[in-house]
Amino acid sequence: HVQLVESGGGLGQAGGSLRLSCAASGRGVSSYARSWFRHAPGKECEFVAAISWSGSSTYYAEYVKGRFTISRDNAKNTVYLQMNSLKPEDTAVYYCARGRSSDYGTTSRRYDYWGQGTQVTVSS
Repeated sequence: HVQLVESGGGLGQAGGSLRLSCAASGRGVSSYARSWFRHAPGKECEFVAAISWSGSSTYYAEYVKGRFTISRDNAKNTVYLQMNSLKPEDTAVYYCARGRSSDYGTTSRRYDYWGQGTQVTVSS
C-alpha cells in the first residue's frame, strides 16, 4: 500500500519562499515519477511540476517555471518543491502524486496515488 504525506505548507509572503516535502511509503515508490499539483478555491486542479523516477528529468508549468524547483531523494523516498518568489496567486492546496510509470505526465490521470494535500497561503 502506497502512502504519500505532504508537509511544509503554511503562510508565506509575496516574494518569499516555502519548501514542500512529500514522503512516500510503500514498495518501489522510488521507481515511479512524482509530481505536484495544486487546487485553488474556485479553480480546477492544475499541474505544477513533475520529476522522473531518477530525478534526471523535470518539467514545470509555465506559471511556476523559474520560480519553483522540484527535486527528489530516492534514498528517503521524498520529493521536494522549493517555491521561491512566491505570488498571491500561488495560494492553493498542494498535492503530491505518484506516477503510474517511471516517466511523468502533466495530467492527473497519469498518477495513481495522491497525498492529502498541504495548504499554501501567500499574502501580498
